[in-house]
Amino acid sequence: MALTLAARTEFTREAERLVRDPSLFKWYAVALLAFVIYAYANEVERRRWDIIAAGAAVWVADWFNEIVNALVLEATDRAPLWATTGPTAYQFLVGLNVEISFMFAIAGIVYAKLLPADRGARILGMPNRLAIALGLSVVSVAVELFLHAAGTFHWEYWWWNTPFVPLIVIFGYLWFYLFAAWVYDAPTSRQRWRRVGALAALDLLMGLVFGVGLGWL
Repeated sequence: MALTLAARTEFTREAERLVRDPSLFKWYAVALLAFVIYAYANEVERRRWDIIAAGAAVWVADWFNEIVNALVLEATDRAPLWATTGPTAYQFLVGLNVEISFMFAIAGIVYAKLLPADRGARILGMPNRLAIALGLSVVSVAVELFLHAAGTFHWEYWWWNTPFVPLIVIFGYLWFYLFAAWVYDAPTSRQRWRRVGALAALDLLMGLVFGVGLGWL
C-alpha cells in the first residue's frame, strides 16, 4: 500500500481524497441543479427536442472521457490525464466534480443554439458545425489553462499538457461538440435518441464494470 501511494503524484492523492466524500456537499449545488433544469425546461416548452438531445450528447460524452481518465490513473498508478482539486460541492471522479458536470450539461444546449439553421453555411471557410465546435473547444481549453495556473486543475503527462494543447482541444472537447452536431442533425427523432442512448448505455456499462464491479473509479 505504501508503494502504491508513493507512486502517485501529490495532486492525484489530493483529488482521490475528495472523490465521493459526502462531507464536501455545499448547498449551492442545488441552485446549480435548478439552473440546469430551467435550461432544459425552456427547450421542453419550445418542443426543441433536438436541442435537448444535443445537450444530453455533450454531457454523456464528457462522462465517457471522465471514466477513461479515471482508468488512465488505474492503468498507470501515477496520475490521470487531468485531476481536479480545491473547493467543490461534490467530486464524482478524480477529474470530475459537480460544477464541471453541470457546466457540460448546459454546454451542449449553448452549442446547439449557436448553430445556423442552414447546415451548409460556412464560417471562416469551415463548415459551421465544425467552426463553432472548434471555437467553443478553444475557449474551454483557455479556461483549463487558467484553472491549471490557479492550481485547481492538474496535468501530469507531457503529451497532455502545455504546449500540446491542440491534443486537448481535439480529444478533450472538440469531439463532444461534433458528436452533439451529429445528434442534433439526425434525420429522425428516433435516430437522434438512439445516438445519445448508445453512448449513455456505454457510460453506464463502463461505470458498472469498472466502478461497481472492479472498484477502479
